[in-house]
Amino acid sequence: MPPAEKAQFMLEMSWVSEACATAFHADKMNLELLGNGDSHVHWHLFPRHAGDTEQPGPVWWTDPTIMYADDATPTATELEASKQALRDAIQAVLSRYQH
Repeated sequence: MPPAEKAQFMLEMSWVSEACATAFHADKMNLELLGNGDSHVHWHLFPRHAGDTEQPGPVWWTDPTIMYADDATPTATELEASKQALRDAIQAVLSRYQH
């Protein structure tokens, strides 16, 4: 990938991270760039909140029975509201940085 494309890719990911932090009211964002398990480079973005896990550390240390419990799954209404909040936040970020 040419340097200019790499720079644009990183810039756009910073915008997405900012939008996620805004949409999900994150106290901080954890970002992970991977490509070793899949044949393409991809990101995992984790909006984090104070006390969101029983112990400090990465979300994957959370007991799977807690992480995947039925009450941890958003309802269709909650999911749609989250999607709309993210759309709105992305538009706000783009309007600030793109001219």
